[in-house]
Amino acid sequence: MTQKILITGASSGFGRGAAIELARQGHQVVAAAETWPQVRSLRADAADAGVELEVIKLNLLDDIDIAHAGSFDPDVLVLNAGVMEGGSIVDIPLQRVRESFDINVFGHLQLVQAITPKMIARKAGKIVWTSSMGGILVVPFLGAYCATKHAIEAIAGSMKAELEPHGIKVATINPGVFGTGFNDTGAESYVQWYNPDTALVPMPDFTASLADQADPQEMIDAMVEAITAPEPLYRTMRPMETIAVAKQWQETEWTQNA
Repeated sequence: MTQKILITGASSGFGRGAAIELARQGHQVVAAAETWPQVRSLRADAADAGVELEVIKLNLLDDIDIAHAGSFDPDVLVLNAGVMEGGSIVDIPLQRVRESFDINVFGHLQLVQAITPKMIARKAGKIVWTSSMGGILVVPFLGAYCATKHAIEAIAGSMKAELEPHGIKVATINPGVFGTGFNDTGAESYVQWYNPDTALVPMPDFTASLADQADPQEMIDAMVEAITAPEPLYRTMRPMETIAVAKQWQETEWTQNA
């Protein structure tokens, strides 16, 4: 069955891959990108792929953009846009932390509050949050990013219970370490403000952790399935081996010393 799907953060990575594949499957896809150059680039990508996408500009720090996106009435809302900022918790500038929450959490929540009333009115819909393995466990020096994803986990869990009686499904997508370029950008982000001479906690070398990242297609395929399935699992995490790592982390939290 053809569905109307609005997906944020569709200019690259998982969002781009999922938007194009969903359109290829015949769904009506509204794909949001942050800037006008990204909008034009995504339109060109869709044309090259031979699919039809409606591409809109959506900067999650812009109330006008959010209001425009909120005027749509999708069957499925996919909250996929995000930023990753590196830095120790005691050193990272609060501006970076606030912006991370504004984009990853509050901008999306504003969009949810604009679109969900339409889903409640028809007693049907699905909201899919792109969280992260960092929503379950914590990666040192990416604490601000993980904090936004932990917040998403709490919001999505609350929404699931609150909206289920109204016929609305809520799910999360929890990627591990995939080679989309997102992790590489996050690992580099601190260089704009970091001063090794004044930092309280020295930044590590992320090179080893960025080696051998997984093929994004595995996550894109699982994401498309969760978006379109009538009864998807609440949580979809890939690569599969990351599931065991996340569960072990949760167990460790009950046994480790402070």
